[in-house]
Amino acid sequence: MDADRPVTAQTQSGGRPVLVWDMPTRLFHWLVVVLVAAAYVTSRLNWMDWHVRIGEALLALVLFRLLWGFFGSETARFRGFLRAPAAAWQHLRHVFRREADLQVGHNAAGGWMVLLLLALLLGETLSGLYVNNDVADDGPLTQWVPASIANAITALHTILWDALLAAVALHVLAIALYAIAKGHNLLRPMLTGRKLLPEQIGAPRLASALLVLLLLVVSVAATTLLAMYL
Repeated sequence: MDADRPVTAQTQSGGRPVLVWDMPTRLFHWLVVVLVAAAYVTSRLNWMDWHVRIGEALLALVLFRLLWGFFGSETARFRGFLRAPAAAWQHLRHVFRREADLQVGHNAAGGWMVLLLLALLLGETLSGLYVNNDVADDGPLTQWVPASIANAITALHTILWDALLAAVALHVLAIALYAIAKGHNLLRPMLTGRKLLPEQIGAPRLASALLVLLLLVVSVAATTLLAMYL
């Protein structure tokens, strides 16, 4: 069913709570919120040891989310919510239309915001690993990368951080706009995992807990290797 079209009273009847966001997706979301805030505080206070640890934890989470986007639950998969830019634009044209929220997962515009945030987080954490190694002169690549490139990576780390904060602010504003203009509470499903949906809309498929553990181990191992060799 197209969640962007108006919803009739008949369509809204017979609603029941449906688990649309699995636990790994929700934990990723809120852990990133906490860690980005912690990264900001530790940077401002110049607690760089903690800042680096937080950056590494963020990188492990981002790598996990990227893997989860290919192998995880239905609503977490990129192919399930990444649509053509034209579809995102069409969705945004009706952002002030007040209607029932029948979206299972991210809407067409929200999917692109997720991709933007993940890209900024990945670039910021990877560049942060290199900057830390470059300053401490203990990263294998620091001996091979010219000073001009090292300086560019350091500058990029700052630029990406500012872009990330701007994207986060835009994300928060969008949540507020959807609540005020459309009457959609996007926070509650990300907290509880559940959304009230009509009977005719099926629940999304969920991935297994064993897969969660496997992908998390792979992500932590990859982060450890990157921290050692970037």
